[in-house]
Formats: sequence, C-alpha cells, structure tokens
Amino acid sequence: MAPSHGDDRGRMKGGLSDFARRLIPTRETLVQSRFVRPLAARPELWRYNRRSVPRGIAVGLFVGIFAMIPGVQIVGAALMCVPFRGNVPLAAGATLLSNPATTPMILLGALWLGSFLGLDADLATFQSLIDRGAGLGEWAAWLVSSAAPALLLGLLAIAMVSAVIGYGASIVIWRWWTARRRRMRLNRGLAGAPRA
Repeated sequence: MAPSHGDDRGRMKGGLSDFARRLIPTRETLVQSRFVRPLAARPELWRYNRRSVPRGIAVGLFVGIFAMIPGVQIVGAALMCVPFRGNVPLAAGATLLSNPATTPMILLGALWLGSFLGLDADLATFQSLIDRGAGLGEWAAWLVSSAAPALLLGLLAIAMVSAVIGYGASIVIWRWWTARRRRMRLNRGLAGAPRA
C-alpha cells in the first residue's frame, strides 16, 4: 500500500520536531549548567502561552545577534528570560539565527549600519584587508581599533529591530495557531455530534 500525503506530512513534521529537539536544550540539560540551574526550577519560564512565547523569541533574537559568542548566546538568552518572563526553549532556539552561515552577513550589515549612523568603521581598511587576504590577527586589530564602536552600534540596532519584528511576528503566528486549533476542535465537536 502506497503511503498517503498525510503520512508524508507526519514524517516531515516528525523530522522537523526531531531536528528542533536536538538543537534546543531541554530543562534537564540546562539543570546541568551551574549558571542556569536556578532557572530550570522556575516553571513559568518553560510554559508556552501568548505572553511568554513572543517574549522568548524577542529575547533570543536580541541576545543571539548582539552577543555573537557561541555558547554564551543560549545562556545569556536563558538569563534574560528571567526579568522578561520569556519562554527559555524558544529564546534558546531563536539565538540560532546567528550561526556560521549568517554571522558574516550580520557583521557586515552591522559595520555598514554603524558607519551609516555616524561612527567611522574605516571601510576602506576593511576592503584592503579583504583584498590582501589578511590574517586573523590583522582582522582582530582592525576590529578592536577603529571598527568596534560602529560594529557595536550596528549590532545593537540590528538586534533591537530583529527583536521587535520577532515579537510582532510571533504574536501574529500565536493568534493564527490558537484560532486554527479552536476551529479544529469545534469542527471535531460538530462532526461527532449526533444528528436529530
């Protein structure tokens, strides 16, 4: 018997959720970190509701873009969820927006934006470093000397805008998802009701 389209969707959905489960830390794995252990005991940080989901997404996007240090991002997002009462697993997952594939684009955008906002990032030196194939030491020296203020301002601006967009988008998606679930429950109830 050939599999139906519903079976394909179930397998695809299972594969996506398995992928997410591997990347997003669980409460049990966070208990093992001495920095995050006190947070794992707070159940309100692990609930999925209309307030905690957008807050968790916003915190994760902000920390993920502004921190840019692997490992620190997830711990930082979990810690920032405490005062904002955001969802820790979603915040940790949202930090994955900045990854090895997106980091160069985020850094270039931050340098350009910082320069555009008035801080000099010395983009001519940046281009000459690219042209001559500069080593890591030269890049680090350039970043610390002339580009750091522009980079930080650009990262801050991109992180804030991303957090606001993520917050708004997650509110819209949450409302759509809950309305869809309500309609499905209502349809199931109507389909199961006896006819007179």
